[in-house]
Amino acid sequence: MEYNKSCVTLRSMPFWCVGNPMSDPFGGAVLDRISSVEVARLIAWGAKEGYLEATGFHDDDLVPWDPDNPEDDLDPSSETSRTLREIKAILDAAGVSVNSAVCSLHGNKLFRNGGLCNPDPELRRLARLKVERTLRIGNFFNAKHYIYWVARDGFEVPLTVKWDEVYDWLADGLNHVWDYIHEQGFTNYVGATVEPKPNEPRGQMFLPTSGHAAGFILGKLRHPEFWGVNPELLQHESMALMNAVMTVGYLCSLNKLKFLHFGSQIKAQFDNDFPPLIGPEGLKETVQMFWALNQIGWKGVLEYDCHMLRAEADIGDQIGCRKVFIRNCAVATEIALALAGRIRQPEPQQSQSVVDLAATMQMCGLDGITGNRR
Repeated sequence: MEYNKSCVTLRSMPFWCVGNPMSDPFGGAVLDRISSVEVARLIAWGAKEGYLEATGFHDDDLVPWDPDNPEDDLDPSSETSRTLREIKAILDAAGVSVNSAVCSLHGNKLFRNGGLCNPDPELRRLARLKVERTLRIGNFFNAKHYIYWVARDGFEVPLTVKWDEVYDWLADGLNHVWDYIHEQGFTNYVGATVEPKPNEPRGQMFLPTSGHAAGFILGKLRHPEFWGVNPELLQHESMALMNAVMTVGYLCSLNKLKFLHFGSQIKAQFDNDFPPLIGPEGLKETVQMFWALNQIGWKGVLEYDCHMLRAEADIGDQIGCRKVFIRNCAVATEIALALAGRIRQPEPQQSQSVVDLAATMQMCGLDGITGNRR
C-alpha cells in the first residue's frame, strides 16, 4: 500500500492513538478500554477505507509487561506470543505495515523516576531488558524504526540529578539499542529515533527539544548515522514555543528528520495532543511546515500522535467515535497538504509582509484581494 502525496509517503496510525480511553490528570477514562486485538481491527478498517497505510505501537499497547518474566515473548506458547500472532495476522490481512516500535518506560510505577536514566542501576537494567523485548516484538512485526520517547527520563529537582553521569547512562542505553539489533541479526530496522519533549510527565526532560536531541545523537552516540529525530509537531516543540517550520528545516539540514509525529497544539500549554488542524491555533504553521518540506525535497512517513477530543469520546458509540477520529486525521492531512501545495515561491525583492500576506491569500484561494476599496 502506498500514499505518496506531496512530501508524505505513508500515513501511520498508531495503537496508542486509537486505543486511548480519553483519561486525563483531572478525570478518569471516558471510553472503555478495548483490547489490542480490537484496536488492530480498527486500524485494519482504516486501511481498508483508505485512511492509513501503516501503524506503530508501544510494547504495552500490544501486550502487558511482567518485570519478573521479561522474555515471555520468546515462549511461543505464552499468551503474549499468541496475542502478537493474532494482531499480526489482522494487520497483514489488511496490508498494514509497521513504522515504529516504542518501549513504554513511562507507564509502570517502577519507572516513576526514569527508565534509561533512572539513578537506580537495577531499574536501568530492567529498562534495558524491556527495550530488548520491544526490539524483539518490533522485529516480529517488521517495524522500520525504534523510537526512544524521553518518557520519564527527566527531573523536578535539579540538585538530585547526577549531572556528571546522567547523559552517559542515556548514551549507554541507546548505544545498546544498536548493539542488540546487530547482535540479534535483526534486519528490519532502517533506523532509530529520539522523540524529544520539554515537559510532562516530568517537570523537565533531559532532551527537551529537537535541537537537544540532534546534539545528543551527534555528540554522544557511537552510531549517529543510525539515529535521527522524530519531532512531534505541532505538540512537543510548541510546548517550548518552538516553530515547526524551523524544526523541520534544521533537522533536514542535518539529515536527521527520520519521520514526523503529527497533531495540533496551543503554544506553551500542556500536551494538548489535538488531532491535526483542530483547535484555535496552528493552521498557518502546519501548512507552512509542509510547504518547507516540499521546498527542501524531504519525503517520509507521517505518523499521527494525537487523540480525539475528550468531549467527542462517545460513550454510546465507542467504536464509531474511534472510526471518526481515524477519518478526521486523514482528512486533516489532505487539507494541510493541499493548502501547502497552493503556496507559490515568492517573487524576489518583495517585502516579508507582502510575501506572507500573498502566501495567506494563495492558501485561502483569495488571490483577487488587492486592498483597494474601489
